[in-house]
Amino acid sequence: MEGTAAPDSDGNTAIAAHRDGYFRALKSVALGDIVTVQTLSRLRKYRVTTIEIVKPENVTPLHATTFPALTLVTCYPFYFVGNAPRRYIVRAVAMK
Repeated sequence: MEGTAAPDSDGNTAIAAHRDGYFRALKSVALGDIVTVQTLSRLRKYRVTTIEIVKPENVTPLHATTFPALTLVTCYPFYFVGNAPRRYIVRAVAMK
């Protein structure tokens, strides 16, 4: 997402995708799960630390961090017809 860290950096990298496509699997994610991100230069593992549902105008999950983080964003509820009223946020921090 524009304004967030690049996937190879050590800040907060945010990625958004459709709830009925790439991010449908987020409905099954649990705290402590491992997310792996492969870029051209590295493979990095993250552990899920928080899952929250927020209003679309709440952009605080996208704010910069002082540690490597991954924030995944999709619309919520997952099976809503039309423009979903909320956002589903999964935050994970890099494992050492």
